[in-house]
Amino acid sequence: MTDLDTVSEGVDTSTRSSLSAGAASPAAGIPPFIDPVAMEDDPDDLFAGDRGVLEADVRRVLVHVLQRRFLLADRHREQWTLLLDNQGLIESRLNDMFVRLIIDHDRGVAYKQQVRSDEFDVPILLRDSPYSRAETLVLVHLRTVYQRETAAGEPSARVDIEDVEQTVLSYFADSDGDTARRQRAIRKALDRLDRDGIVDEESAGRFRISPLVEIVLSAEKLRELRDWLRAQQSLPDLDDPEAAGDELDDEPDAPDEPGDDETTVEDAAP
Repeated sequence: MTDLDTVSEGVDTSTRSSLSAGAASPAAGIPPFIDPVAMEDDPDDLFAGDRGVLEADVRRVLVHVLQRRFLLADRHREQWTLLLDNQGLIESRLNDMFVRLIIDHDRGVAYKQQVRSDEFDVPILLRDSPYSRAETLVLVHLRTVYQRETAAGEPSARVDIEDVEQTVLSYFADSDGDTARRQRAIRKALDRLDRDGIVDEESAGRFRISPLVEIVLSAEKLRELRDWLRAQQSLPDLDDPEAAGDELDDEPDAPDEPGDDETTVEDAAP
């Protein structure tokens, strides 16, 4: 046995194979090592120290879901498509934070929901953000109109701001201030509901009611709310197109939200 053979006895098979491959590589025209690539030239890194594995567009959709209350198919078509194409990956990231992804294909809406459990400790990332009294009262009217129009076979439901004001003003108590103050509260409520996607202002003072109103205010909750308002002698007789009912509590929960920013839908599914 030669000295070289004696030395190779101490080298394991895998090491010897890799050394042999490395020695043979130059002869085959393949360098033994990969040349380092500057971070700014590496397409997989979006910023210094980036450890993420999702593509940039998918990350943006994930952030959109976390930041906003709803992702709407008709308002965010490109993001909606990306969400569906990468649903498993996005669900996995949200689940890591004890958050569920809810996708309602029929209504074309996606939102997040805080996981809660009595069996193990769950850190709460999302907070419940209830609607104000004025926003709740406007929702009651919008949900009633939406229910009436869809029951009549209409493809969509619309309201004018004058109609909203006329009806919702009658819900307020005397302690809610004068008419001008109530009107400002109603318009402010419509502004927020427009931002949330529950209504869409198609022209000045003309709103299309989104199917989201059914998620935020289910039929059962609407019925409970209307019963409560009647008990307060604040609610005039309304058409009840579903003698089988409608819903929400005195201040409906908005979808959960991260931190103190916007809101998300927590336990709001009908």
